[in-house]
Amino acid sequence: MFFLSFSTVAPLLLAFFLPWRVPFQRPYDQPAYKPKDPSKVVVKVSLERQMVYVIEGKRLLLVTACCVGVPSHPTPKGHFEVTRKERNKRSGSYGFSVFHNQITPVEAGQGSGHYVGYPMPYWVEFLPGYGFHQGWVWPIPRSHGCIRLHPSDAGKFYELVKVGTPIQIANRQSEDLLLGAKFHRPTDYKAPDPPAAELIAPNYFDHLKKVLLMEKP
Repeated sequence: MFFLSFSTVAPLLLAFFLPWRVPFQRPYDQPAYKPKDPSKVVVKVSLERQMVYVIEGKRLLLVTACCVGVPSHPTPKGHFEVTRKERNKRSGSYGFSVFHNQITPVEAGQGSGHYVGYPMPYWVEFLPGYGFHQGWVWPIPRSHGCIRLHPSDAGKFYELVKVGTPIQIANRQSEDLLLGAKFHRPTDYKAPDPPAAELIAPNYFDHLKKVLLMEKP
């Protein structure tokens, strides 16, 4: 069996995937506020601005940048709701083949070793195979259709929504004019990737950033 080295293959696959415990070039940590009535929380996603707005009535609970699907794998548009949440999610499509001491990036079903999916922490699903999760937040569309959230904000988003929370995904949202156009974006999307051994470790999810929601008057 022929194996490509991790250093050769990883940049090709990881261009689509995820950041984990890496040093930030610029701190990115948006405030998130506890809802008074969780049943009234709504999520709005702007595809053009690549922004997520979590709203309760007229209260903004979280405003954060996101990264959406490339043209060949677009993020679905429409009205949805949260159907499933999984904090310690791993990809069932992309990950690593682990064979003895060799770790090779692969698609699921390929490679001769044991398959371990890429970590996709704080998974919030709204369609089968589509969801929000922690990942690189590029200034351009870069995902396979999912909506990536920054490591500092993904856990907050996860705590703000519940199964049944409405999700509106459109090219533009009314909040774009006042919020999306002026909102700064993360700059750490080109930070180095962690070692593959860390990504496949059983205790990987033990190191996720602690979630803190603030009280808002």
